Amino acid sequence: QVQLVESGGGLVQAGGSVRLSCAASGSALRLYAMGWFRQAPGKEREFVASCSYTGRTSYYADSVKGRFTISRDNAKDTVYLQMNSLKPEDTAVYYCAKERGHAGLGSRTQSGYDYWGRGTQVTVSS
Repeated sequence: QVQLVESGGGLVQAGGSVRLSCAASGSALRLYAMGWFRQAPGKEREFVASCSYTGRTSYYADSVKGRFTISRDNAKDTVYLQMNSLKPEDTAVYYCAKERGHAGLGSRTQSGYDYWGRGTQVTVSS
């Protein structure tokens, strides 16, 4: 059973930065692609970023490209999301997720993931 725990959320001013962490237990993270998704109030959960199991390939939503960076430390079974130049519209609960199957590249769709964390709130004030 895989468990994913996000941390690092909080309240930040527009233009600021936050780094989210996602720690995994129960399985070696290095075998799986990982993704970050977010859900804003009243909206559906949406893709933010993903990276391959090696970390060499990553994908981003157009809305965060150039501002967010996904990375991973397989030795620590941890995935990160560095969020810079934050905007009020980035306010959401952020979730990390483990992709189904081994050695993937990181799907953009939620159905491609089988384990999810509980999320961490990020609030960006204007």
